[in-house]
Amino acid sequence: MLRYIYGSKLDDHPVLADSMFKDRATQFRDRLGWDVAVDAQGYERDEYDAHDPLYVIWQRPDGRHGGSMRFLPTTGPTMVNDYFADLLQGDAIQSPFIWECTRFCLAPGADGPIAAALMLGGGEVMRGFGVTQFVGVFDARMVRIYRHIGASPDVLGSSGTGREQISVGLWNYDQTDRVQVLARAGISSALSEHWYARSFGEKPSKLAQRAA
Repeated sequence: MLRYIYGSKLDDHPVLADSMFKDRATQFRDRLGWDVAVDAQGYERDEYDAHDPLYVIWQRPDGRHGGSMRFLPTTGPTMVNDYFADLLQGDAIQSPFIWECTRFCLAPGADGPIAAALMLGGGEVMRGFGVTQFVGVFDARMVRIYRHIGASPDVLGSSGTGREQISVGLWNYDQTDRVQVLARAGISSALSEHWYARSFGEKPSKLAQRAA
């Protein structure tokens, strides 16, 4: 199932949090070879985990992490503005309607439907919080994944070539995208809204109506 959890509430979900940060270390340090910090617990965490981000997490039936993403409003500290402004010709992306998405992580053995479910969860966040776009930094391996689940971004800038290419992308999301991602994930609209309501008390469609 999809879970929506703020960083300040992760302690209420110790198994889920423990497996998420360990899976992040496996993916980013061990498999991709990124220069990331891993602590004595085997957790991959960075400075942005300390800013109470909203995590969208796929929870497996055993309670462990299957995949996750991290969201922060661009009105505060973000990776794209702090470290990748050169890919945007020095411009900053700051808007209450644009959030940053980072640390897209899949647990070992996770499949395409889980990746699609995470994208679905991101779309539900957009609907519920009145967010119009997500911005994020991604590497070359993600291009195929995004294309497969029907969630390719508009590329704002890139550096490097081939497997070493790093890009900043901007994602839009509309009802057509949602229908496509629901199908890719194999999840009904009603179930997705139910999962969201478990975390926030109302379905994203109702929250969006209130914000309009």
